[in-house]
Amino acid sequence: MPPAIGRMDYLTFKMLHLGCVVTSYALFLLRGLWMMFSPEWLHRRWVRIVPHVVDTVLLGSAMAMASMIRQYPFVAGWLTAKLLALLLYIVLGSVALKRGRTTKQRAVAWLAAQAVFFYIVAVALTRSPLPWAPGWGVAPLQIAPAGMVPVSR
Repeated sequence: MPPAIGRMDYLTFKMLHLGCVVTSYALFLLRGLWMMFSPEWLHRRWVRIVPHVVDTVLLGSAMAMASMIRQYPFVAGWLTAKLLALLLYIVLGSVALKRGRTTKQRAVAWLAAQAVFFYIVAVALTRSPLPWAPGWGVAPLQIAPAGMVPVSR
């Protein structure tokens, strides 16, 4: 079966997703540093727009990949863990960059959000909700040829 014109395959979405992960984290790291050392930079227009665009593409690519591999949150434990951790990351990020009352509260939330971010990455790499527990990791996802459904071992 020939691929449809303009069709994005799983690996394309994965590369897009990974690029957005790196960009999103870099922007969060930078905004956290600005929050502590140069808060005036947080008010620049691009700083208020670009992270939201990147995060929207990141979420869209994640949903596309989950659909392609037919694994969904609240069905696949590792995706449930990623989704719940993502919600915690969003709350902590909001406290860190907007809602924290003091610089100390914001800095603690910023550091905690980074820990959650690395947990999400670890879950993605191991496809396990307990990525550091012995024996909980699974084999990497196998990509099937076009027209076939990819499956996990």
